[in-house]
Amino acid sequence: MRLFLIMLLCFIASPVVAQNIIQGRVTEDATTTPIPYIDVYFPQLEKGGVTDENGNFKIKNLPSGTYKLVCSSMGYETYSKNITIPYTGDLLITLKTSVTEMEEVIVSTPFHKLQRDNVMKVEQAKISDLKASGAVTLAEGITNIPGVESITTGMSIGKPVIRGLSSNRVLVYTQGVRLENQQFGDEHGLGLNDAGIESVEVIKGPASLLYGSDALGGVLYLNPERFAAQDETHGDFGVTYYGNTQGLSSNLGYKTSGNGFKFLIRGSMAEHADYDTKDYRVTNTRFKEKDLKAGFGYQDTHFKTEVRYNLNDSKIGIPEGVGAQSTNKTPLLPYQKITNHIFSSKSNIFFKDSSLDVTLGYLYNDRKEFEEEHDHDDHEGEDDHDDHDHDTDDAIDDHDELDPALHMKLKTFNYDVKYHMPVLGKFETIVGAQGMHQTNTNYGEETLIPNATTNDFGVLAMSHIHFDNMDIQLGARFDNRTIATEDNLDKTFNSFNGAAGLKTDIAKNTALRLNVATGFRAPNLAELTSYGAHEGTNRFEIGDSNLETEQNIQTDLALEYKNRHIEVYVNGFYNKVNNYIYLSPNGELINDDPVYLYLQDDAALYGGEVGIHYHPHPIHWLHLQSSFETVTGKQDAGDYLPLIPANNFKNTIRVEFENNWIQKGFAFVKLSSTLSQKHVSAFETNTNGYNLLSTGIGGDFQVFKNTLNVSITGSNLTDKQYINHLSRLKSDGIYNIGRNFSVGLTYKI
Repeated sequence: MRLFLIMLLCFIASPVVAQNIIQGRVTEDATTTPIPYIDVYFPQLEKGGVTDENGNFKIKNLPSGTYKLVCSSMGYETYSKNITIPYTGDLLITLKTSVTEMEEVIVSTPFHKLQRDNVMKVEQAKISDLKASGAVTLAEGITNIPGVESITTGMSIGKPVIRGLSSNRVLVYTQGVRLENQQFGDEHGLGLNDAGIESVEVIKGPASLLYGSDALGGVLYLNPERFAAQDETHGDFGVTYYGNTQGLSSNLGYKTSGNGFKFLIRGSMAEHADYDTKDYRVTNTRFKEKDLKAGFGYQDTHFKTEVRYNLNDSKIGIPEGVGAQSTNKTPLLPYQKITNHIFSSKSNIFFKDSSLDVTLGYLYNDRKEFEEEHDHDDHEGEDDHDDHDHDTDDAIDDHDELDPALHMKLKTFNYDVKYHMPVLGKFETIVGAQGMHQTNTNYGEETLIPNATTNDFGVLAMSHIHFDNMDIQLGARFDNRTIATEDNLDKTFNSFNGAAGLKTDIAKNTALRLNVATGFRAPNLAELTSYGAHEGTNRFEIGDSNLETEQNIQTDLALEYKNRHIEVYVNGFYNKVNNYIYLSPNGELINDDPVYLYLQDDAALYGGEVGIHYHPHPIHWLHLQSSFETVTGKQDAGDYLPLIPANNFKNTIRVEFENNWIQKGFAFVKLSSTLSQKHVSAFETNTNGYNLLSTGIGGDFQVFKNTLNVSITGSNLTDKQYINHLSRLKSDGIYNIGRNFSVGLTYKI
């Protein structure tokens, strides 16, 4: 914080500099015809504009230096070029026609490059596309990304799985800050709503070099909604209905930007009844959620800052079996009440040939869990709760009549400071420091983890080296973590990690990426200190304060071929994890619950993804896409690791169309084939394979001179009865969600 204030004072005291302006024209390469309404954008500066009807653009208030300029639109190949400012004269940009998807700048890696220029392989998907596929929640939507799955408890609780690793081994970033919400728990989901999130990026593999502990398995990076372009104001309202859960989600947003100041706000609400299968509704999978996101920004010639806030409040039922059947939406006991506050501040100071980025975050996670035995009858004015089958909408709306069995407050302050050094020849270099201060406090009768304080500090350096036919990326980092509990447990963990990667064209239209990186994860509080029954899992867990740091090294090889009509990729990885922490039964019982111990053994995970995207000439409106993903995880002792997703094929036929009455029209049919999972751990059972068929159609319509986006999606069209291997309801033989139709409308003003 002190560094941030010093830099801010330096900015205020610095002399005013002349405004830099860049202007130019965008034309089509083959015909030199001007192209209107094209986005022209500096990602690092988060500043840009749109071409007018004659293809002209002008961007004002730009700092001096060299920055990447990106120009993108559907139907054209994304343009990317480093521009040195001040720039004299007019800039002429020519775009080549293309039927492949628009490329976006990758934000989760530090050099802000398009994926084709990135040394690391990073998957990116727009939230609007994931929602158009029929996903009910964000956790379900990310499973459309190759190599990403989700451990679920019903529809409302989902934990991301990247190439077989999950929970504290996968780090989630939102608003540019590290999300902390008690990820160790089996029933602790993301705690985020997709409203106000623009896209998601996935780093598949150890990202400890960039993000420190808990990024051993990968990173899920959520990019927030952009502010409006300068001198523009936009508003929109959206609503989606889900037939299976009789659920409704709605959101309303507004954003405006002037010459220097910008503002946005978005509110959303969602509520769902128990999801339906072919034979029954799964009792208490219902949930309610409210979400508010707001942001304020200011930008001048050499300084840019933004402050964002997210409030998420949710009531989530915890299913315990199939019971009373209804379509009520108020959760029954047991249930969770979770409130997340996320404050973030991101500032950039631009010098002549370098820049400083300072990101600060404060997160307040208030988690309560309510159970029947904690339903007290001595509160004045409360209803009679002798019958605990509360299947009415007003049964537990008044939380004052309940005391939480479990109540934890997690408060986290984190910071991230990076200095982009002046470019030296072929070298782009970043040095930085990151840290976290976190306290966990218990207020309920039950205690899963003790009151504790955690402190992290790390320093890193990373370089991107440009050669004529090759790009190389090198980096190193040192981290220190300390954990202190009220029970006098004091632990210190240190780790040194490095990464090296290269990207090169090995043939025409063929690129190769090879990355080798190490990662680490310090044991979490549950693994170090547990001693008690874990609700929902029906087991008595015992931790080990002598557990050592998990350390891994992963080799990742990616081959990509792309021309005008076909794209093919093959990704393979081998991930060696030393001191892998896992739960194992010891054959004893405590209070009729089986005892599970936290143990360690070396392990390895390996597999990859293969995909093809074919868009034949001359019918470029037709897209045929297929992908396959596989991962295997084994301990050195020979046993398979738990919660490893089954192999999966996805095949999609997609058409895109436009005419006088519909723009950006699309329709698709998708078949997802999940194979049986027989490589299971000692306390898991085999899972049968299944096929799921889905379809959808949508597009933009002009209504009252504004755009109305419509999407209609049907998933699991055959109403298949199936159980996903990563469902926590699998042990009770409970099916996943059946046939679901959804209709979404978004009106843009």
